Amino acid sequence: MKRAIKAFNTLKPVLLIAILFFTVFQSNGQQLKPAASGYAPVNGTKVYYEVYGEGKPLVLLHGAFYTIEMNWGQLIPELSKTRKVIALELQGHGHTPYSDRKLDIATLASDVEGVMNFLKIDSADVAGYSMGGSIAYQLAVKSPKRVRKLVIISSTYKTDGWLPAINNGFKGFKPEFFNNTPIKAAYDAVAPDKTNWTKFIEQMIVFAGVPFNVGDANIAKITSPVLLISGDNDGLDKVELMKTYQLLGGGVSADLGPMPKSHLAIVPAQGHVSLMQQTKTISEFLNGFLQ
Repeated sequence: MKRAIKAFNTLKPVLLIAILFFTVFQSNGQQLKPAASGYAPVNGTKVYYEVYGEGKPLVLLHGAFYTIEMNWGQLIPELSKTRKVIALELQGHGHTPYSDRKLDIATLASDVEGVMNFLKIDSADVAGYSMGGSIAYQLAVKSPKRVRKLVIISSTYKTDGWLPAINNGFKGFKPEFFNNTPIKAAYDAVAPDKTNWTKFIEQMIVFAGVPFNVGDANIAKITSPVLLISGDNDGLDKVELMKTYQLLGGGVSADLGPMPKSHLAIVPAQGHVSLMQQTKTISEFLNGFLQ
């Protein structure tokens, strides 16, 4: 019993964050219906997508455990006013079915490229939040010609980009901790096979515990302009974040030379979850950078 209580106390802050995140978007979520939706067959599985608006394509990649609506519900109506927005649900998330394929950043990035191929999108701007940001980094490194501009929100390309408290947060996680939570309710609402819930959570726990690193040298080779958006207290190691910005050509004195093509935005008084609730701020950053 003591061990169970200790494990739950370790998990509780993360679950509370997830519950808060979903509650906010549940009440103020996406009202806009997609112009198109469906499944793209990629890499032996299929990935669910939704398309909104018209214009230059913008691909949206969600964070771990979330769905399109949970992550992007408030932003899609604004972004789709001037862009063709393509939002994906990654392996096992939302409408996309569970697969026993091993989860890793490279596989998920390949899935994203597969959806772009299916929709006949040669290149697009790409925005990723949290896990989605790590996948976006991988996509830009693996297939640079497919990414015009890159927006990374509260994310990193390597495990050490997070503070130790975040990296240790998934230790002791068990699938049953997620039962009777809004995340479970969201899964049940749209998952094609609800019986895969436990296997999905087990897979995600393993995925979260495996270190990853896209590589400093690879990040330095990214030619696309990159916008880094971070909350000042969102769990990212800000020393590592500044190193990332320097790899992308930033962190210089623009009074003595040209302004870097990549930008860095630190939003004050925001955590990992609350940052995505700043709809006006995020949309203004995205629109200003992408246009």
